[in-house]
Amino acid sequence: MMRTRPLKVALLGCGVVGSEVARIMTTHADDLAARIGAPVELAGVAVRRPSKVRAGIDPALITTDATALVKRGDIDVVVEVIGGIEPARTLITTAFEHGASVVSANKALLAEDGATLYEAAAKHGKDLYFEAAVAGAIPLIRPLRESLAGDTVNRVLGIVNGTTNFILDRMDSAGAGYSEALDEATALGYAEADPTADVEGFDAAAKAAILAGIAFHTRVRLDDVHREGITEVTSADLASAKGMGCTVKLLAICERAADGRSVTARVHPAMIPLSHPLASVRGAYNAVFVEAEAAGELMFYGPGAGGAPTASAVLGDLVAVCRNKLNEATGPGESAYTQLPVSPMGDVVTRYHISLDVADKPGVLAQVATVFAEHGVSIDTVRQKGKDGEASLVVVTHRAPDAALSGTVEALRKLDTVRGVASIMRVEGE
Repeated sequence: MMRTRPLKVALLGCGVVGSEVARIMTTHADDLAARIGAPVELAGVAVRRPSKVRAGIDPALITTDATALVKRGDIDVVVEVIGGIEPARTLITTAFEHGASVVSANKALLAEDGATLYEAAAKHGKDLYFEAAVAGAIPLIRPLRESLAGDTVNRVLGIVNGTTNFILDRMDSAGAGYSEALDEATALGYAEADPTADVEGFDAAAKAAILAGIAFHTRVRLDDVHREGITEVTSADLASAKGMGCTVKLLAICERAADGRSVTARVHPAMIPLSHPLASVRGAYNAVFVEAEAAGELMFYGPGAGGAPTASAVLGDLVAVCRNKLNEATGPGESAYTQLPVSPMGDVVTRYHISLDVADKPGVLAQVATVFAEHGVSIDTVRQKGKDGEASLVVVTHRAPDAALSGTVEALRKLDTVRGVASIMRVEGE
């Protein structure tokens, strides 16, 4: 039977995502009520600029006092879509203290200090749901937290930032340079006016921290994630990747060590074979590839950003939290029982593609090969092109620790015959 008293929702933030959440709550009110078992009512909307016209939202609901809103004793669920660390962290913990569960899309806060939020939710017996924090509308957090709860996840490999995927796709498919592709992404609304968080990998790193923590049942913070962006990726890198039957993607990679005693989390550009499912992810789309012991290989694909897709994930969480409220229950909380250490990037083992500018004379290849051998890095293939006393040397290695590669590169830079290290890129997904 339908409960007549509505569940009251406080909305923190009414930008692109928040306004879409409010719109869906209003236009699909009857459907949401039927799915939940009770009506849901928007009881207040906290904003910074109250004078701005917000279509479809009763002006009487607008407030600039977010703290007072979350302290109201009649609020059942707080939806936080303001982002950032503060005041979001304080508002969320205050909401728990005053009896509300929380739905959040705040990847930065969850990656930086998720432990505080989990602990506050558990202390007060409330829900913390955050499907929208990673990969927009793609159902990913809940499958990892619930559907795969009885399995062992060994690896999560994904494209979790649509802006960088669009840029790299345009560089690959249209031959555009980085700056040209970034300008196009900005014009289409895929990139912010300041694209730093996207192109330097900060956005993807926050998502990697969240995914690693859930997948491996251990606490992984943003500082634990090795991060590299795409600003140094060149058209030559894309061309070289094509020559190897690969393409270049910005990947978030979370792995459990083979002995199961540690984990790693990293974000960086990488060459992946065209045969890998992630290679076909085009434009601003996201996709995440999960490898589990019993389930095998799973792939989640779809739009990873935007008001409507992100709002879809928020509303899915809202329905789940409201159902829990009616049943006087809570959903899954933090699972960090393994307490596995996060290994440094130097311990990661993978293959590498290294492009060198060298002198075009006898003996150069032998010198370069000697440096690789001295650092324990085995060479798989070598390609050399020479003209007018200059040459380019492209070396692809077998699998080796990242620390060994770093030592190799530093030694190569000191050779008189090496005029520069043009690019270094990892090779993944084989």
